[in-house]
Amino acid sequence: MTDVSARKRIWGWWFFDWASQPYNTLVLTFIFGPYFASVVTESLMGQGFESDAAKAQAQAYWGYGLTISGIFIAVMAPILGAFADSTGKRMRWVWLFSLMYVLGAYMLWYTEPGNFDITMTLVFFGVGLIGMEFATIFTNAMLPSLGSKEQIGEISGTGWAWGYVGGVVALAIMLVLFQAGANGKTMVGLTPALGLDPATKADTRVVGPLTALWYAVFMIPFFLWVRERPDPNHTPHKVGTALCDLWKTIVNLPNHPSLLAYLGGSMFYRDALNGMYTFGGIYALGVLEWSIMEVGIFGIVAALTGALFAWIGGKADRALGPKPVIVTCIVTLLFTAILVVGISREAIFGVVLEPGSALPDILFYVAGGLIGAAGGALQSASRTMVVLQSNPERMTEAFGLYALSGKATTFLAPALIALASDISGSQRFGVSPLIGLFLLGLILLVWVKPAGDPTKWSASS
Repeated sequence: MTDVSARKRIWGWWFFDWASQPYNTLVLTFIFGPYFASVVTESLMGQGFESDAAKAQAQAYWGYGLTISGIFIAVMAPILGAFADSTGKRMRWVWLFSLMYVLGAYMLWYTEPGNFDITMTLVFFGVGLIGMEFATIFTNAMLPSLGSKEQIGEISGTGWAWGYVGGVVALAIMLVLFQAGANGKTMVGLTPALGLDPATKADTRVVGPLTALWYAVFMIPFFLWVRERPDPNHTPHKVGTALCDLWKTIVNLPNHPSLLAYLGGSMFYRDALNGMYTFGGIYALGVLEWSIMEVGIFGIVAALTGALFAWIGGKADRALGPKPVIVTCIVTLLFTAILVVGISREAIFGVVLEPGSALPDILFYVAGGLIGAAGGALQSASRTMVVLQSNPERMTEAFGLYALSGKATTFLAPALIALASDISGSQRFGVSPLIGLFLLGLILLVWVKPAGDPTKWSASS
């Protein structure tokens, strides 16, 4: 490949991050997640639920949907990764899961409050989420072929930053053109575009088709420029052989303690981070009584800091390696979780505020900026660490195991949040288990070698 073609291949790979990020930014966290919670809460209150009980139940439904999708991803991710590595083909899987992404996102349009079906809504949401997660596994597995070991950290960081920028642009379009506030106007005072009626929540539901269209358009550079490099030493295997190879990898994990510790540590800290992302908008809606538009503006702040620090983290990753970046980010998120627990509308860490004080809002914006900054750099450095810790000949399988470790306890954060909320009777204290999950992840990183242990893979291959 010429240098120009190699560069275009990297840009094509970066465009996957740009194309796919809105599912996280718009659907999962800042627009559709809070919309789901608000519609379900209103419906339950209409059935006689008290306000706090309705909010908790709506949060539980959202958590159940994420848990079911997460279990499916956890079971299938390493199996599909093994298939891809054994056949030597990844692009066909990216096509398949891209179709699921687009279908799942688009169908969220059909969630009008008057005809809202919780089960079908969660099914469509899950289809899109599964499509996004699986497409990410196969595109991440292409990372080692984009540059040398010294370059992949910066390539990963720049891609993640590019993705965050895409999320910011998509979120800004949503807030400027479509999402109406209490006055029926968008953030800049416009009537929602395309004649969307806020009374039917069409101004919010359009987030589904917007996300689907965004992905379909911006995946074009990926499919045009990214080509799998055939491995002349690779002999395609049958399905049975792929499953045997996967089982051998899992059984041999104790012989690779650095990788095992990393998968375990990342399982906990990524679960905690996903808990912050997943419940952040719902938390702001319930505890601080923000509108969906305010949650969206909060999302822009978080995504902008995420883009900046994912890029900075990529530079640090190249200079220092991914482990120092990961540790710094976890410590930042740990203290941010403590800050969030201490914020309420009436008090900060027990210090009573004057009625109408803006301090809770300011501090939550600060928390959002920290979550975006640390979260972006953490996820970028984490996928670089997977490359360093794993068998280079089984890279898709490795990212499948990485997805498995990330989803094996996907129920843990929602379940702990629900349990803590029930026991404390407080949505605010309900997020306190995230502190413990970050601590567990940080402790397990002690046994992770910064550069992995390639000699063990050489000995076992």
